[in-house]
This record gives sequence, C-alpha cells and structure tokens, in this order.
Amino acid sequence: MPNFDYEAPTTLKNALKFLSEQGEIRPLAGGTDIIDQLKSNRRNADLVVDLKRVPELLALELTDTQLRIGSAVSCTEVHKLTAENGCFPALSEASELIGSIHIQNRASIGGNVCNAAPSADTIPALLVHEAIAHTTSTEGERRIPLIDFFAGPGQTVLQKGEILKELVLPTSSPNAASAYLRFIPRNEMDIAVAGVGSLLEVDPVSGVVKKARIALASVAPTPVRAYAAEQFLEGALIDNSSIGKASDLAVDAAVPITDVRGSAEYRKELVKVLTKRTLNICLERLA
Repeated sequence: MPNFDYEAPTTLKNALKFLSEQGEIRPLAGGTDIIDQLKSNRRNADLVVDLKRVPELLALELTDTQLRIGSAVSCTEVHKLTAENGCFPALSEASELIGSIHIQNRASIGGNVCNAAPSADTIPALLVHEAIAHTTSTEGERRIPLIDFFAGPGQTVLQKGEILKELVLPTSSPNAASAYLRFIPRNEMDIAVAGVGSLLEVDPVSGVVKKARIALASVAPTPVRAYAAEQFLEGALIDNSSIGKASDLAVDAAVPITDVRGSAEYRKELVKVLTKRTLNICLERLA
C-alpha cells in the first residue's frame, strides 16, 4: 500500500478543513472499498480522512415522515433499524447483502453510494425510495436527488472538498411496499450480475397503481431508473399482465456490457426476471 497521511477528526468543521486541502484527499466512511483500492493502486491518496468519529455523519433517525442516514452509518445499523420497524424493506434487504457480516459492520450506506459502483446493492433500493443526498463543504450545502448523484462508473457529482453528509428518504405510504433482488453467481459475497429494486403504491380498493418505482443495478454505467416501466404501471390495474409488460419495458433502461460475469443479453433477461419477481413481492407485501 502506498504511504499516506491519516486524520480522524471529531468535528465536521475539522473534517471539511482537511478535505479541502491540496492533493489527493480521500474520505473514509467505512474503508471496505477505499483500502482495497489503495492496496491495488486503483486510487491514490496523499491524505485519508476518517469520518467515523464525526457525530453529524453518524446520525440515524427514523420519524413519521422520513429516514435520515448519516454517511458514516454502517449497513448493519441501517438493516437493524429498518428490519425492526418493518419499513423501507428494499433498503433493509440490500443493506444485508453487502459482503460478509464483518464488512456490513464496518461498511456504510453512504460509502456504498459514494463509491458509485454500477453494481452497488443499496443504490436501487435508495432510488425507489426517492432518496435525497445532502452534501456539505466549506462552501455550503447542497441537496441532490440521488438519481442525479452519479456521473459514471466510480464517479459522482461531488466537488473537491465536498462530502455526502446524509441520505434522507421520505416515508412511504401505508399502501406502498418495496423489494430488492439481485443475481450473483455464488451464494454470497459476490458482485451483482444484475439487480432490481421496485416499489409499488396500490389503491387497496381499486387495485390501481398510484406510484411505481423501478431501479436497476449493474446494467449501465450508472444505476438507472426504468422510467418507461414506471409510467406504464402508474394508473394501470396491477395484475399478471401489467407486471409482465412492465418487466419487458424495464429492459429498455438497461444498456449492459458483456464481461466475465455475463453477457449483455443475459443481463437484459435478468432485468426482466428480477423486475417481475420484485413487483410480485411488493404485491405480496401489500396483501
């Protein structure tokens, strides 16, 4: 591993001061990605700033209207809170899929977002729950819809000295449910060949879809929303026919590559299958 300086500030002010210095400054929210990247020379660093001691970045709060997740909060903490309260099920499922239990105890949801891997498991779940990224720097704060946060593989719209402070998710309607599924070659600790998060809000009397959200992982340079499928479902009666059509339309949002884990056509077929399954899971959870 290359040599670098290390700081572990205990205030947000000092953290932002270090992050605004000259050179290659790398924030560390969990370290499960950046440490490996430094070891393999995929990233360089003059200074690593550990954010795990900054109180504002460790906030985790669930209210009647929203869920706030500080950027340094671990996957384990998010999974425990959402599972115990029976809320944000797609995120609860996704946060339990990242690596091993040991990695989940250290890795953060914010770090998974900022690493910006197209295959990141938590991002589709966050997207279907319409997460807003709250960022901060010495210049001020920004609020960015998460779908606009990604600029390419491993790239975000964060500027020099700017960090993700927290993710804020609005509470879903009681008539809404979500789900996340991925396909991996092995049983665990693998990267998704494709992943799909879905959310449905359905009128309990008419069976008409009031809101549909579908997000895809590992099938484009960045995580994507399947807008055509969402628009088709909204206002439609939810049944096997509409779910099948939406699953076909979801494929239109996918622009996958062929690599050692699967061909582009294989990934498109996975999108169709996983979309259908997640939509059906949503329906089961609403029953």
